[in-house]
Amino acid sequence: MSQPSTVPNARALTALKSAVDKAGFYPRLVFDVVEDALDGREPLEQLVHLETHFDRAEVRRHVTALVLTSDVLVVAHVDDHQLDEQGETVMAQVSTETVPLHQIRSVILGFVYAQPQEYSGKEQPRELTLSIAWSGGRRLDLLPASCGDPQCEADHGLNGTSSAEDIVLRVSAEADGPKSLKQARHFAHALRTGSTGSRVGEAPEPRPVLAERHPEPARMAAPRARGRRFAALSGRFGARSHRQ
Repeated sequence: MSQPSTVPNARALTALKSAVDKAGFYPRLVFDVVEDALDGREPLEQLVHLETHFDRAEVRRHVTALVLTSDVLVVAHVDDHQLDEQGETVMAQVSTETVPLHQIRSVILGFVYAQPQEYSGKEQPRELTLSIAWSGGRRLDLLPASCGDPQCEADHGLNGTSSAEDIVLRVSAEADGPKSLKQARHFAHALRTGSTGSRVGEAPEPRPVLAERHPEPARMAAPRARGRRFAALSGRFGARSHRQ
């Protein structure tokens, strides 16, 4: 694995800044947070995703920035909270995590296609879900269980699913645009390549071809040569002592 660069090139940082500016969520703060988390590494691929949801009468936004380098995945989260009803006092909560690529356990891609019976190979998916797992964390989705009787009021416990994931991003072509979905797919492929041991942007190195080995002839030839030489020397010394 190559050592991280200590001075990121200007083009790489410009591409990262452009993605952060496009999201439009405190872009200067988000960029500074991500650049600090890089610790001088050069960003190779990035995915900046903005989510907006409504909590009663309050609008909440949350941005997730994923930045891939040659040896780590940088994950940054930034969201804001209003501390008063007028919205005059706002606080931003920031968290970053640096994940070595060799610790990433799985990269899961989920797609949603419309009209699959008409699929010809050129259609793009309507939605993409990217799930990344590295720390063994799991998500539980639980729903009340039922027996199938609509009149039954007994407690049947809970049914649910457990899935391994540390982060999940959902990108929609309708909400985020086709370019954003294409970028998310490209980032997922780059992450999958990097986490399986190949360098990002390069094809995997070919496996070395083992040379043919023939140990037996060489091993047997040496004793015979030494034996013949010893016999010749013994005969020579024996003849010399006889003449004396």
